[in-house]
Amino acid sequence: MERTEIDGVPVLWKSGPAPLTASLVFGCGGRDETFRTIGVTHLVEHLAMSTLPRVHHDRNACVDLYTTEFMAAGRPEQLVAFLDGVCRALADLPLDRIGKEAGVLAAEGGSYVDPTVAALLTQRFGIQGLGLAPWHGPGFDRITEDQVCSYAARYFTAGNAVLVLNGPPPDGLRLPLPAGPRVEHPVHVPRQVPGPAWCEHAVPAVGAALLGRRDVAWSLGMAVLAERLEQIARHTHGLSYEIGGDAAQFDGDRYLYAITADAREGQEVQVARLLWDELRRMAEDGPTERELAEEREAAAEAYQDPRFVEVELRDAASGQLFGWPCLPTAERVALRAAVTPDDVRERFRAALASTQLVVPCGTTLDLPGLAGTNCTTGRSLPPGRVFQPPLLAKVFAREARTARLVLCDDGVAFRDSDGDVHQVRFSEVVGVEEHGPERTVFGSQGCFINVDPELYSGAEAAVRTIDATVPAQLRYRRSELIGED
Repeated sequence: MERTEIDGVPVLWKSGPAPLTASLVFGCGGRDETFRTIGVTHLVEHLAMSTLPRVHHDRNACVDLYTTEFMAAGRPEQLVAFLDGVCRALADLPLDRIGKEAGVLAAEGGSYVDPTVAALLTQRFGIQGLGLAPWHGPGFDRITEDQVCSYAARYFTAGNAVLVLNGPPPDGLRLPLPAGPRVEHPVHVPRQVPGPAWCEHAVPAVGAALLGRRDVAWSLGMAVLAERLEQIARHTHGLSYEIGGDAAQFDGDRYLYAITADAREGQEVQVARLLWDELRRMAEDGPTERELAEEREAAAEAYQDPRFVEVELRDAASGQLFGWPCLPTAERVALRAAVTPDDVRERFRAALASTQLVVPCGTTLDLPGLAGTNCTTGRSLPPGRVFQPPLLAKVFAREARTARLVLCDDGVAFRDSDGDVHQVRFSEVVGVEEHGPERTVFGSQGCFINVDPELYSGAEAAVRTIDATVPAQLRYRRSELIGED
């Protein structure tokens, strides 16, 4: 792979199939946002792309949890013009378009990661860093000009960018980005959650997540697991259509490995049972040598595809931005060849005790060795001022008879109709949504509590305390772009 530098931006290139393609990659994504600024990376990307003229060659942009990419394919002079336009737009964003692009983004309705994987991430990390993935936050229309400008100034700089191409840099290429350093990203350590366990979540599929390290034994093991689950859930029982997966790096070589399986309506429990059974089989027996050989062959086929250069370039960009290892193809092959069934079995055996499963809402599991868990802190209300639903509500609604809201010295708590107690301490608040007299308090550990004077007699006192205690920068009015639910 060849390397050079243009205008302070590292440039990596390796020859690949025509046409010439270029990706300007920035080391920022969804994990760099806060609950209050969810979506700001995507908004910056849209603002920059909105300034470009209409063209007749391929171009696009995308954001994931780690990176933001602006990519194009075409003739050399077309790529020169595209990259120059993107860089100049990022240095001088059209802030007058924030309202319009906020509406476009709301209509797009995209997310940085698969929704089931996103739920698994928030189970591990709460509402911060990688755990922000499934949340909407305040909404695109609640992101301010100042937040857009400060985010762009920090992350969209020459020092936090890498350009990769599948051919030599074209003549006349300039990258006029603002100067700035490479960004150091905070480490979000996964929470200590009981396991192995399951919980309900607003997800479209069944999923499981395991904590491991970045190594080929894990990669091969997850590939074997996915193939087993596809064979049994789809081909043998006809319960699933798609098996998916992902891996999220969170601290050096530490990773969260996720696998997902959709389910025919009403078959979520059965699919979860099959997934849990296969996880336990991997931990007890590991894969067979034949299964490992199949996955090695699949990888070898991918390496020989001329288009694999795009994967190598993407890996090289991430390695440059985050210090992740980027291995030559020959070394990848050698490492895979050295993995044994026992290597994989030991990885799964060590991770099984902390495995987390998520299932769609309304699904209840009763599987051996798997406990139920959620964000509750217990069954007893903490000390504080207690607010109850009005008497009439308790007469007509069974749920209201047990529901309680508590204003504590250090936060708010809520007992739901099942008797579970949820609590958010003021020190953990990541956002407070204001909607008339109502407040919804979001905590970094994953709980949120609705404080509504219409539902709890006298709760105006709790609202006043929340407004006086939570910093103004964490409070916001409910988005006009998100539905009432």
